[in-house]
Amino acid sequence: MIAADREGIIEFINPVTEKLTGWSISDARGKPIETVFNIINEYTREKVTSPVAEVFEKEQIVELANHTLLISKDGREVPIEDTASPIRDKDNNIVGCVLVFRDFSEKKEKQRWIEFLSYHDQLSGLYNRRFFEEELLRLDTKRNLPISLVFADVNGLKTINDAFGHHVGDQLINKVADVFLAECRADDIISRTGGDEFVIILPNTDSVSSEKLIKRIKSKIEKQKIMNINISISFGWDTKQSEAQSVWDVLKNAENYMYKKKTFDNASRRSSVVKSILGTLRIKSPYEDAHSKRVSELCESFGKALKLESDEIAELRAAGELHDIGKVAVDEKILSDAEELTDSGWAQMKSHPEIGYRLLSNTNEFYNIAEYIAAHHERWDGTGYPKGIRGESIHFKARIIAIADAFDAMTSERPYKNALPEDEAVSEMRKNAGTQFDPELARVFVEKVLGKEWIT
Repeated sequence: MIAADREGIIEFINPVTEKLTGWSISDARGKPIETVFNIINEYTREKVTSPVAEVFEKEQIVELANHTLLISKDGREVPIEDTASPIRDKDNNIVGCVLVFRDFSEKKEKQRWIEFLSYHDQLSGLYNRRFFEEELLRLDTKRNLPISLVFADVNGLKTINDAFGHHVGDQLINKVADVFLAECRADDIISRTGGDEFVIILPNTDSVSSEKLIKRIKSKIEKQKIMNINISISFGWDTKQSEAQSVWDVLKNAENYMYKKKTFDNASRRSSVVKSILGTLRIKSPYEDAHSKRVSELCESFGKALKLESDEIAELRAAGELHDIGKVAVDEKILSDAEELTDSGWAQMKSHPEIGYRLLSNTNEFYNIAEYIAAHHERWDGTGYPKGIRGESIHFKARIIAIADAFDAMTSERPYKNALPEDEAVSEMRKNAGTQFDPELARVFVEKVLGKEWIT
């Protein structure tokens, strides 16, 4: 707050004014208000007339215009908003003015951020769908022809999110955005229009030039990795050549072309991502790697003992190797912790069958085994997880994996327990047949796979 007399000479300033202006009350008193309250327009940088003079002229309350900066004594600039009001005596004559103002910096920054978000994607900083659609209409003119539209879709984002968490998926999106920004021209409009979708508007660009740009982007993208997995994008594009064409039809053509490419690319791509994730788990936990290989071999032997068809045995072997792939999303410390798991650690560990299901159900190659992976911790008596299903409601092959998994877990060294001798593990299998395990499958496993006697 600053109080000035009828001549605009300062009589008083409060401590907040001292802080903002850099003037002490002793130095400011007696100075013209314009000396202490030095204000300019943020954009034109021109000096703004003191609102005090306007108060005396209009004899009413005056508010400062937007975009005003206060220049402090040491040259610091502070965005402010203020109100100047007349001071009247008992006869209603104006005898001075009081100026009340405040630091507008925080509020202004919030306003700028809101304005930014209204046209930009918060994660990547690229333009958003709203801005894209407005710019497409604005740029749809004869002088911008030919105008090309590139539709891009990041392959495997959902799988990355399921395996490693959304923070890693966000890193993937930002890597893609960085490549787009590096390869496109300053006048090109790059927008993130959906979770894994981007559209680029290329004014004055023909189809040949668009294709060259896409090749450059793909070349750069293929050198990028996230969690040791190669990044892949499917592209589609089309070009508006004449005014008669609808720019929205051109956009639809680009999108359709992209989806055709994506359908072709995705079958092998998703399987490749799953294999990369399995490789990541092997690096993350050598124990899990060895355990999965042993379970895979036990599943194969189990399938042979049951006289299954060769393709079913191969499927069981693959399911055994992949049964714990969902643990890639479990904290590394939990996987290697020698102490008993906490409630939160146990909750994380119990999530791995469902995560494994989500990872595998998106692929053609592993789609069938996803259901077995989801149920390999269900129990015959219905007390397992994640769904608590029981008996023959549990898929036959999930029951096989459960037995192989449990036997190897019992007979292997783990960070938190010693391995059981094989005979003790067999005794546990017998004891839990009919509660944890399918009793008939448990008997076959002990007799045919392990070559042990089944004692009831």
